[in-house]
Amino acid sequence: MKPAPILAALFFLVIGNINGGNNINLVCPEIEREALLSIKASLKDPSNILSTWNISADVNCCNWNGVVCSNITGGGRHVQQLRLQGGLRGKMNPSLVNLQHLSYLDLSQNEFEETIPSFIGSIASLEYLNLSRAGFYGTVPRSIGDLSNLRVLILEGNYDESQLSVQLNVNNVAREMDVDSLEWLSRLSRLELLHVNYVNLSRAASWQQVINTLPSLVELKFRYCNLNFDNAPFNNGVISNVTSLAILDLSRNNFRPNYTIPGWIFQLSNLTFLDLSYNSFQGPIPRGIANLCKILRLDLSYNNLEGDISDSFGNASDCFLGSLEWLDLSRNQISGNLSDRFFGDFKSLIVLKLGSNSLSGAIPVNIVKMSSLEYLDLSVNKFTGNLPESVGQLFNFRYLNIRDNKMEGVLTKIHFANLTNLYYLSASWNNFTFNVGRNWIPPFKLRILMLSSCDLGEGTEIPSWIEMQKTQIHTLDLSSTGISGNVPSWIWKVRFLNLSHNQLHGSIPVISDIGRRHYLYLSSNQFSGSLPRVAPNVSALDLSNNSFSGGLSHFLCEMNETYSLGFLHLGGNQLSGEIPDCWMKWPSMEYLNLGNNILSGTIPNSIGFLTGLRSLNLYGNKISGPIPFSMSSCTKLVKIGLSDNEIDGSIPSWMGTSLANLKILILRSNKLNGKISSGICHLNYLQILDLSDNKFSGIIPRCVDNFTAMATERSLPEYGIGELDYNTYRGFFRDSAKVATKGSELQYDTILALVTNIDLSNNNLSGDIPKELTSLVELRSLNLSGNQLTGSIPDSIGDMKQLESLDLSRNSLSGEMPNSFRVMSTLNYLNVSYNKLTGRIPESTQFWGFNASSFIGNELCGPPLTNSCSNSGGPKNREDKSSSKIEWYFVFLSLGYGFGFSVVCTTLALNKLWREAYFGFLENIWNRIYLYCYTKWARLTKPAS
Repeated sequence: MKPAPILAALFFLVIGNINGGNNINLVCPEIEREALLSIKASLKDPSNILSTWNISADVNCCNWNGVVCSNITGGGRHVQQLRLQGGLRGKMNPSLVNLQHLSYLDLSQNEFEETIPSFIGSIASLEYLNLSRAGFYGTVPRSIGDLSNLRVLILEGNYDESQLSVQLNVNNVAREMDVDSLEWLSRLSRLELLHVNYVNLSRAASWQQVINTLPSLVELKFRYCNLNFDNAPFNNGVISNVTSLAILDLSRNNFRPNYTIPGWIFQLSNLTFLDLSYNSFQGPIPRGIANLCKILRLDLSYNNLEGDISDSFGNASDCFLGSLEWLDLSRNQISGNLSDRFFGDFKSLIVLKLGSNSLSGAIPVNIVKMSSLEYLDLSVNKFTGNLPESVGQLFNFRYLNIRDNKMEGVLTKIHFANLTNLYYLSASWNNFTFNVGRNWIPPFKLRILMLSSCDLGEGTEIPSWIEMQKTQIHTLDLSSTGISGNVPSWIWKVRFLNLSHNQLHGSIPVISDIGRRHYLYLSSNQFSGSLPRVAPNVSALDLSNNSFSGGLSHFLCEMNETYSLGFLHLGGNQLSGEIPDCWMKWPSMEYLNLGNNILSGTIPNSIGFLTGLRSLNLYGNKISGPIPFSMSSCTKLVKIGLSDNEIDGSIPSWMGTSLANLKILILRSNKLNGKISSGICHLNYLQILDLSDNKFSGIIPRCVDNFTAMATERSLPEYGIGELDYNTYRGFFRDSAKVATKGSELQYDTILALVTNIDLSNNNLSGDIPKELTSLVELRSLNLSGNQLTGSIPDSIGDMKQLESLDLSRNSLSGEMPNSFRVMSTLNYLNVSYNKLTGRIPESTQFWGFNASSFIGNELCGPPLTNSCSNSGGPKNREDKSSSKIEWYFVFLSLGYGFGFSVVCTTLALNKLWREAYFGFLENIWNRIYLYCYTKWARLTKPAS
């Protein structure tokens, strides 16, 4: 990427005015020195940035840290630049306006505790103003529009890059920076660089028209600003005056659905950089985009763009094809094949990202024509066929990602012959077989190698060519490759290691400190012995579904260290003994799974030290005792899985208030008792509640309608990871849960965020089914079977139109089945057997498809039962108002026909003239019919002559 033109324009601001810096005989004016001292007095300086601002040490403020003065002039030297970025707190002093010659002000990367001071707009000499990530909040003052000499304006709100989502943090509105209008920008006619990133611009309806008033603008970045076009619709001439614009970034605004990429962008003929990623733009990629003749970098990733890729770039101009160096179309819905011309025409392309689309077909052989290509990502598509051997001729290749396609074939030494610069190779989740020979010495030194599900081609051992990468490699994924045997010692030093789903065996040595974060995934193998000790810098450890045995104490408690482990999965082993009470050593833990072992004892109180814990899984053990109060400190818990244990007591009253983020609560198959407290209804985010197979009594709380997550339409996280996902350095791990539904247990992971379930079966609950339950209109599965519920099924059951599974069997429910069942089109599992229900089963083709066993043990009749309602002697089924109207309709219809017929008969009997005419008409018709039939019969029976 070439340096922005604005850098050259501002060069004088950086170095041109420091020549007299060492001449201490010409000091700065006293009014400016006092202004700086007042500024220092108003600020907190924990990093000692302003330590040199001291007249006892140096009276010349031009020598103070962060202060740059002008050249010697007839009026002496003046403070021209203030560079105060990094670590300051407090509030800015108004004496700043006394620096009347100030042209450069940088207050970025600080922690000021106020809105942007309006008096900054009084420093008329300012040409450069940087307030990015300075801690300012609230509305940007319009007085900044008075800085008519401004060339560079950088306003960036406060944000945490590790917590970015598509929209601004609505939970922290008080610390957000926003604008009520951008009209004041139109007064900054000399502006060349404008960054207003991470500032809420949703109220700036006319932002396009304002930008059109800045003819000198070269660089514009409105990143992550909640921009909208509701009151400023796209049109081709809206930004026609900004002809100098070279860099445009409108990324991460997530425009409302149905917006297409605006046409005026393609008229910006000087664009070299265009980023429209993360915006939910729809429709095909406009062909006009291929006419940007100076474009170097084009990023349209993370949108909903569709259509055939050849339609967008098939007729691209030669200047576009020759200039483009970076193209990112990943995470869209683009389809079609990559033609020979596609690869042949992009002669300058260095980076090509097409991952996560619907592209298909084979990769063309003439990919070799893209001689400048260094980075190629074709992952998560539908490509088929072999990888062309010509890939091995791309001398500049550094990054190749073709994972998760439908490719196949043999990879030989020819595919990698000249890839001396290759550092990243991912071919996972295809059907490749490596055939490079046992003595092959690869030309590259990989740092990242991911070959999950590939055939490594050398029996069951890890190939020697992979061991040759050990000096550089820090990420290695050989999961599901069929390797077996013992693990070589060098491999334990790999930073990210995934050897899961193989046949590896033996014990695991001590995981030593490698000087950086360490991630180990070794699940579903045949490792045995005791658990290995781990170094404090291990961040993730998955040893699930192996044959480890012994206790946990030596693993968790014996070292006098504080660990950074955030992800620990030891489920599916043969671990025994009690859970140790030393969790205070593991404060970084977010995911803990000890399920399906032979652990006993109680849940230790020190579990409360895991204040960042989001998922706790202790299911399938022999844990007893109550749920400890200390768990109320684990306020970030999203999932609790304690099923299949011997836990007793009641559901703690604090759970509804302390664990407000809880989404999944599974306490199935324990010894819990007492009433289900109404306090549980405070869990508004709860989407899975399983209390089945316990000893709960009392009624179902009427407040269940507070489970608003079960009444709200659900969706998967569109970008990034959700609350049920965990960072694993190279991607993320998605939590899972086993849910009883449709008469069986199903394991959910990929779509777990969509699952909604209530299971209260096999308890001692009594009373009726609360009608409030039927307000949970997004509930997918409801199981109340095996209780002592009475009363009737609520008439409003039909409101639960998303319900797929309903089990009310083995209760004492009475009355008739509501006719509203007929509108539950998604219901594909129903069981109401062994109740006291009477009458007709609601007539619906969907009900006829259910097994008759779902209705037995009642006094019901009609399909799918064999006993007919007319012969069963059962009570008449209740009917709704519409069915009553239909019956009376037929009654009155019959009466009407009877009355009409009697009127006709009476008229003919009393009126002789009408009677004679009527019977004469009938006689005439009869004669004609008789004559016609006789004639036809005579012709048919006449002998042939």
